[in-house]
Amino acid sequence: MPDASAALWRHLTAPLRLGLEARAGWELGALIASAPLLALRHRGDGHPVLVLPRFLGCDFSTEPLRRTLDALGYAAKPWRQGVNLGPRAGVLERCRDRLDELHAEHGRTVSLVGWSLGGLYARELAKQAPAQVRCVVTLGAPLDGESNPVEMWRAYERVTGEPMGLPETHGPLAEPPPVPCTAIVSRSDGIVAWPGANESSGPLAETIEIESSHLGMAMHPLAVHAIADRLAQPEGDWQPFHRNGLRGWLYADPERPARFW
Repeated sequence: MPDASAALWRHLTAPLRLGLEARAGWELGALIASAPLLALRHRGDGHPVLVLPRFLGCDFSTEPLRRTLDALGYAAKPWRQGVNLGPRAGVLERCRDRLDELHAEHGRTVSLVGWSLGGLYARELAKQAPAQVRCVVTLGAPLDGESNPVEMWRAYERVTGEPMGLPETHGPLAEPPPVPCTAIVSRSDGIVAWPGANESSGPLAETIEIESSHLGMAMHPLAVHAIADRLAQPEGDWQPFHRNGLRGWLYADPERPARFW
């Protein structure tokens, strides 16, 4: 979508998309109800998965996803930094310490799952330490940098004196790291507008589209199914997500032209 069209789309659909965030509670209930089906289709290999929360989220907000991944056979781990108040000083360094810790503890590469702003952290970590990262999955992440809560971060800077922002020391934020990357997006996301959450096309990059709220995306059964599918890929033998059969009905074609959504 061209930049001008994307900006107009964001503006015209914002009120309706924001109202649709009320779906989040239903999406959590749907995950609980679908857990037995997920367990029948997916079994993990025990490798560690670091789950990074959204802006203003914490480890409690990612617990449903982590518990589900644990039940599927992965070692899903919290980020252990409390509430995600944005990329203030020291956050990325502590994320890197956590990645180093999990890599050393398990003796295996670590998959990174980042929700919203947590997805930008995950990509930056993968750029810093690609040899330690198995894959990156983002959920409604503002990959184009357009959905940063700028005014809130500026207020935080004025109160605390701490600088905010994501350094682009490893290339532009929208540029994927050199590991398999999957962006899970929703055109009706009420917080991060869909055009800016899509992954750049490439041999190790893809976008998977679902119909979800932003606040419930990490608990949506289709998102969790897609995450489990990506995590189950043999290391070093990554293949794009396929939409054959029933998946073609459940997962929309992310390349289709935009109409209203």
